[in-house]
Amino acid sequence: MPNHCHPRLGRVRAEGCHVVDSRNVPGSYPGSKEQAFTRLEALAVGVGVALLALVAMPTWGGFRTGGDQQACLANFRQLTRAWLVYTEDHGGRLPGNYDGGDVMDASSAGRTWAAGWLDFTASPANTNTALLRNSQLGPYVDSVSAYRCPADASRSRGGAGDLRVRSVGMNSYVGSRHAPWTIGYRIFTNLNAIVDPSPSQCLVFVDEREESLNDACFLISMEGYDPLQPSRTGLVDFPAMRHDGGATMSFADGHVESWRWLDARTRPGLRPGQSLQLNINQPNNPDIQRIQRSASRRINPLL
Repeated sequence: MPNHCHPRLGRVRAEGCHVVDSRNVPGSYPGSKEQAFTRLEALAVGVGVALLALVAMPTWGGFRTGGDQQACLANFRQLTRAWLVYTEDHGGRLPGNYDGGDVMDASSAGRTWAAGWLDFTASPANTNTALLRNSQLGPYVDSVSAYRCPADASRSRGGAGDLRVRSVGMNSYVGSRHAPWTIGYRIFTNLNAIVDPSPSQCLVFVDEREESLNDACFLISMEGYDPLQPSRTGLVDFPAMRHDGGATMSFADGHVESWRWLDARTRPGLRPGQSLQLNINQPNNPDIQRIQRSASRRINPLL
């Protein structure tokens, strides 16, 4: 909310002041026309201020969204910094990025960047911050609050319960895992291997939509990318749309961006507390093509 400055009222210095008889000053006595006009002016100013306040209220309300977006960007910077420091400490090897049954319980925490399967039930993983602290990036992250966007209002039991602990996923082609979602595409397991796409173009963390989020691996289909066949493109997991219809994304060089989605199919209506149907074919969706360009490349490029 904008700050309002209130000037201090200083004392009137006594030196050089003259005592004036208010009875001799026009308009200073009760009932004068000058005094009545002054009151009307004051009333007009008051009404004007009230109208300005009413007009400004929607703008002030937008500061909350803007503040959440800035906090989300800061969280992504913290996570990406932790990812890079972990990689440096491990000779360039990237942390794991497992999904499904490989992240269900605490025993898997030491093999992946963030353990735990989130849903809209009373599952302990929804609120278990220990799963994050004990995962590979846990010791490198200042606060577990970095794993959740402040604009993510999803709760452990749908519309009730505590806030869930995570709202971010990792590009499924970055970090050790069993196999790529789309066969034939490269999984980057070492930072030095990230050449194409370049580090400044290679996605790492993705702000994920709450009804899509489960494990910490953001699955991306590369179908239709190489060779280019836009009719075959689709979304497996869905990115968030919390910030002006877009999401926060981070990259292997450490920088963070806000992406706004162009296609309405990328941001279907929010259904709090309900799982979203995933792995949907969306032909000619430019948002998918943008994600694919930053996700991976074919191991053996097609000519």
